[in-house]
Amino acid sequence: MLAYTYIEKGKFALVEKPKPTLMEPTDAIVRVTMGSICSSDLHIKHGSVPRALPGITVGHEMVGVVEEIGSAVTAVKPGDRVTVNVETFCGECFFCKNGYVNNCTHPNGGWALGCRIDGGQTEYIRVPLANQGLNRIPDSVSDEQALLVGDVLATGFWAARISEISQDNTVLIIGGGPTGICTLLCVMLRQPKHIILCEKSEERRNFIRTHYPQVQVVHPNECQEIVGKTSENGGADRVLEVAGSDDTFRLAWECARPNAIVTVVALYNQPQILPLPDMYGKNLTFKTGGVDGCDCKEVLRLIEQGMIDTTPLITHRFPLSEIEEAYHIFENKLNGVIKVAIV
Repeated sequence: MLAYTYIEKGKFALVEKPKPTLMEPTDAIVRVTMGSICSSDLHIKHGSVPRALPGITVGHEMVGVVEEIGSAVTAVKPGDRVTVNVETFCGECFFCKNGYVNNCTHPNGGWALGCRIDGGQTEYIRVPLANQGLNRIPDSVSDEQALLVGDVLATGFWAARISEISQDNTVLIIGGGPTGICTLLCVMLRQPKHIILCEKSEERRNFIRTHYPQVQVVHPNECQEIVGKTSENGGADRVLEVAGSDDTFRLAWECARPNAIVTVVALYNQPQILPLPDMYGKNLTFKTGGVDGCDCKEVLRLIEQGMIDTTPLITHRFPLSEIEEAYHIFENKLNGVIKVAIV
């Protein structure tokens, strides 16, 4: 089968690999029907994910059909359409039982697919710990509607949940890419008083204005001033940093009011400096880390009910055989790209 593979820093290639087989009773084999490219795939390509292993098939956003299950798999059966969680987790360790599945202590726990073990930009994938890692897609939900559930939508849902948003809040989201928009959709569920989204790309600002006209969209150069004017307390009550650059990290805490919560969702290419002398007296609470993708079943329910719709984000579609062109368009943000699907 064809599999898009991490060869070495700076190089991916479409290569032939054998179809995966069951290795553990908790495994499932899934035939991939649709996948997508994530910014984290680019982080692997650029060498900023040290734990990523050369030789692995990349890709961790996918849906498919269960082909085969191990003897211990009870949550799904062959023929089920499923989402695949970006994280594999055992459900039994201390961290899993407390909802911190990104920190699962199982050898395959956390972000493994497309990073430490073969991922989903291919035709078939082996999913370890399938009882936790797969969720059946409701019959009324299409593959495309469910495509982003396992990663960027799970990230947005997690970020909104841990940010403790209330209806009297002014919420600032920094970053209007796919994860930023998924975060926006999940923040909107909580109905805060004001939502401001900061994005430097004109194409993405226009996209958000078109599809989500109730959201105030700003350029980084005007962000702090507009947030200050919009908020009753001199800054945002909640800031969700989804962009992941040196400038946006600083902008996040600068735009927060004293005693605000700043949730850092982004994955950075470089270490960030926490300038505590400049921040002294703001008494900020920072929440950081990788997504805890344990809410996928709830997210699928919200999609089924029409509460979340990510289909406008899928702006480009390519067959697996043209994945090199898909990556070129996604990486260079050509033609107003938001999200690229591999079908």
